[in-house]
Amino acid sequence: MPDTVTLLIEPLPAGETVTDIEATFREVDAAEPALRVGELSTQRGDGIFETLAVSDGHPQEARAHLERLRNSARICELPEPDLPQWEAAIARAAAALPAHGEFALKLVLSRGVEHGPAPTAWLHATPAADFSGPREHGVRVVTLDRGYARDAAGKAPWLLLGAKTLSYATNMAALREAKRRGADDTIFISSDGYVMEGPTSSVILRHDDVYSTPAPTGAILHGTTQLSLFGYLERTGRRTEYRDIPVAELGSADAIWLLSSVRLAVGVTALDATSVPYDAEATREFNAYLQSPRD
Repeated sequence: MPDTVTLLIEPLPAGETVTDIEATFREVDAAEPALRVGELSTQRGDGIFETLAVSDGHPQEARAHLERLRNSARICELPEPDLPQWEAAIARAAAALPAHGEFALKLVLSRGVEHGPAPTAWLHATPAADFSGPREHGVRVVTLDRGYARDAAGKAPWLLLGAKTLSYATNMAALREAKRRGADDTIFISSDGYVMEGPTSSVILRHDDVYSTPAPTGAILHGTTQLSLFGYLERTGRRTEYRDIPVAELGSADAIWLLSSVRLAVGVTALDATSVPYDAEATREFNAYLQSPRD
């Protein structure tokens, strides 16, 4: 059974009924050319994406990822994706992957080719990287200025904040800067001094018995893994909250975690070269939950 699956998708208008939905996507060889030279996703990063985990054959939080894809399409003024079509594509890809192991499944919706057929869409599933080390031992983090205030989304909607766009050059530059500073990852800080998110993750802090994450005001991406973990914490009797978090609270937290769909939960062990409390037991508990089948 292959460990890589790529499907080209002919996007349906939202709500359209077709008799054979699987006829709207086609499996291709990921090593062969598939996109046109004029494709705006590669020329301008003009598109949106989601990455979800497939754990032992089960696509994790597929509906939550698709709803966020739809929200990103709305923000970017792309045609609304037909969620049943994308669910069928995810199911087909998951069924073609090995029944055991961890995989990363990426969904892409692009504006297509200028003055040509639009939009363009595809799905690509590959084996996930081995994150057992960061999950067990944690990560060192630096704080970096994101360059805008936490209320920027309301003042400047053209920045597309809150959408998961393909324009990830800034995020990758932030990770490279973290490496230059001897760290593994980054927590972005707003220009007015509040905690935001990581380049590829959500941030959770614990103070006493309360777990908090930055309020999803539109300037940050509302994390699907964070949402799922908060649901688990609430079901097990723990308190959660969304709020504006001043950067100083990073230093006073009992524990800090970065959460993402494929890496899952990793604890922060150092912040700007200073050691911070690390809760290995809670991290193992969170990952045990996050690796279980979740819809």
